[in-house]
Amino acid sequence: MLAFPIVALSQQSWLKSSPLDYIWMNVGSAGFSPGMAQYTCLVFGPSGEPYVAFSDGANSFKASVMKFNGSTWVNVGNAGFSPGQAQYISLAFSLSGEPYVAYKDWGNAYKASVMKFNGTYWVIVGNPGISAGHAESTSIAFNPLDGLPYIAFGDGGNSNKSTVMKFDGTDWVVVGVPGFSVGHALFTSLAFSPSHEPCVAFSDGGLAFKATLMKFDGSTWVNVGPAGFSQGSADFICLAFSSGGEPYIAFADSINSWKATVMNFNGTNWSTVGSAGFSTGSVGFTSISMGLSGDPYIVYEDDISHSNKATVMKFDGNNWVGVGIGFSAGQVNYTQLAFSPSGQPYVVYEDIANTNKATVMKFDSVFTEINELQQSILSLYPNPATTNLTIDLGDVATENNILEITDMKGITIFEAVTADKAINLNVEDYTPGVYFVKLKTKTSSCSQKFCKK
Repeated sequence: MLAFPIVALSQQSWLKSSPLDYIWMNVGSAGFSPGMAQYTCLVFGPSGEPYVAFSDGANSFKASVMKFNGSTWVNVGNAGFSPGQAQYISLAFSLSGEPYVAYKDWGNAYKASVMKFNGTYWVIVGNPGISAGHAESTSIAFNPLDGLPYIAFGDGGNSNKSTVMKFDGTDWVVVGVPGFSVGHALFTSLAFSPSHEPCVAFSDGGLAFKATLMKFDGSTWVNVGPAGFSQGSADFICLAFSSGGEPYIAFADSINSWKATVMNFNGTNWSTVGSAGFSTGSVGFTSISMGLSGDPYIVYEDDISHSNKATVMKFDGNNWVGVGIGFSAGQVNYTQLAFSPSGQPYVVYEDIANTNKATVMKFDSVFTEINELQQSILSLYPNPATTNLTIDLGDVATENNILEITDMKGITIFEAVTADKAINLNVEDYTPGVYFVKLKTKTSSCSQKFCKK
C-alpha cells in the first residue's frame, strides 16, 4: 500500500439534487429478525423510529415487535409475546404513543386479539379472542378524534363478512352491525378519513370479489361510491387517504393480468390513477402510502420478470414512474410501505434471500453521513471519488490499524493493516455506487461512506 502526505483540503458539501444520488439501502442489517418473519408490518413510532411487527418463526410464529434504535434492531418487550401463533398482524400507535398489535390468535380459536405494550410488558387489551368466530385480514387503526382503537376483519362468526369493533375503554363493541358487507370480505384494510370516519376497503365475495369501500356514517355502514367499483376481482387491497381527503386503493387487478392498479374517489366517482395495470407483470402484497408532497407511492412483490423482488413506484401526476425496480436482494413476501416523519420511503418485507427473515430498506441519498458539513475522526476526500480516494485517519492512527472497505451488500472489497495516518487508494476500477470505509484500532472503531462516481 502506498502512503502519501496529507494534503490540506477543505470539507465540501454535496448537493442532493440528482435522482441518481438516491438508492435503496438497508436499515440496520438485512435479515435482522432472529428467524423467519411472516405478516411483516411497518409503522413509525412517536419519536420517528421504525417499528416492525411480525409472526416470529424463531418463537413458534408468535407475535414479535422490533424497533430500530439508530444503530441496530432491538426487541420491544419480549419476543414472541402472544399466547399462541399470530397471523395477519397489524401494528398501530395510540395517540399517547403506545404500540398496539392486532392479529388472528391461534391460541384463542383463531379469533381476533389485540395487545399493547405498556412500557414493560405486552398485555391483552380487553379480552382475548374478541371476534365471534375466526378472524381474517385483521387491520387496526386509531380514531384521531377520541383516540379509541378500532379493528376490522373478515368475520368467521358472520359468514366471513366484514366486521369492525372498537375498544370503549372496558370492552370491545361492534361498530354498527357485524358482517355488514354483501359477502365474504378478503384483504380488509382499515383507515380513518380526515373527517374521522372509519373506512374499510375489501375484496367483496358477494360482488365477484371486486373492490369495495365502506364508511361508518355514525349510524350505519354505507358504500363510498358504488360497491364493487373495480372492473374485475381485486386482491391485496390497501387503503390510504390523500391530504385532501380522497381515498386511494391499490390492488392486484384480475382484469389486467393481476398487474397493479390504483383507483381514487373524487367525491362522485371512482377513477383509475394513471393507467390500469401499470406494473410490468403480476404483483402481490400491494401497499400504498402518500408522500409528504402528496404523491401516492406503491410497493409490491414484482412478478417473475423481476424475480419476485420488491418494486416501488410513484405517481408523478401523469404517469407511474419507478422509484426502485426489483431492488431487494431476492424474492420478497409481505411488502409494506411507510414514510418516515422526514418523508423518506421505507419498505419492510420477508426477505427470501436472507433465510426468510425481516428486512427494512429506505430510499435515501448516497451522501447521507458522507462528510456533509460534519467533522469526523475519519475523513475521506474527494467525495464523491472518481480515480483516487484519500483516507485520512487523523489522530486515531496507531500501530496495526485494520482498514476495510465493503460495498452495499457487505462484500469486502479491500482490507489492509496499516500504521499510516493517510492512505491514497486507487478506486478507478470500483463499480459506481456507495462504499463503507471501516477502521478498527486497539481502542475504538469508526466508519464513513464514500461514493464512487
